Amino acid sequence: MSGHTVKQVARLSGVSIRTLHHYDEIGLLKPASVGANSYRYYGREELLRLQQILFHRELGLALEDIRRLLDAPGFDRIAALKAHRTKLLADAQRYRQLVRTIDDTLAALEGERMMEDKAMYRGFDPKKQAEREAELVARYGEKMQARLDHAKRGMKHWKQADFDQMSAEVEAIEADFAKSLADGVPADSDAVRAVVRRQHAWIARSWSNVPTAEAFAGLARLYADHPDFRARYEARQPGLTEYMCEAMQRFAEKEL
Repeated sequence: MSGHTVKQVARLSGVSIRTLHHYDEIGLLKPASVGANSYRYYGREELLRLQQILFHRELGLALEDIRRLLDAPGFDRIAALKAHRTKLLADAQRYRQLVRTIDDTLAALEGERMMEDKAMYRGFDPKKQAEREAELVARYGEKMQARLDHAKRGMKHWKQADFDQMSAEVEAIEADFAKSLADGVPADSDAVRAVVRRQHAWIARSWSNVPTAEAFAGLARLYADHPDFRARYEARQPGLTEYMCEAMQRFAEKEL
């Protein structure tokens, strides 16, 4: 039987076997054929489709939206690739600006040169942040606006070291989630629950308020539904979004 097995495709693409099986189940990426041995086989067309799926995930699209887009009668793969290229070039320029902001800030902190206050925020996208907050308020109502305002007041006197510490801590938490998923550790295990406990404490500091069971479970649903969060977690480890959300919801049920 010609073509790549699911194991070979996983090795080529970096997408886990579990995720490829999931894509098959939801009709997003069907194999070209299934052998008498029940092995899935993928051809060139399927590999190109998987590439499109990954590009669209990078742009933050939900799986169902990607399926509808790729299956649309007028879908043009070449036009899509050109659009991806344009978007990535724009992102690359912004990331270069952010790297420059980091370099300039480091130089200023180490006494090598002065830095204007305004330059500290070069490369950030305040419009996108405002859009995210507006989405949260539209979805969860005025209570969410009050929570955002409360969190901002709590962070008002934070120093750069506080933000750096929080950033490093959430990076470590997400890395531990990803490792647990890769190692096949159940989302409801004691080991993963310990990671969620750290995450819950981190969110409490971010919000300046301890999340209730309802709020924590709602945050898990937000992670699953919001394309920005999903893109962040899936870029780290395919399947991480659902894994984290399950772990958070189980934790909310049992410990909050």
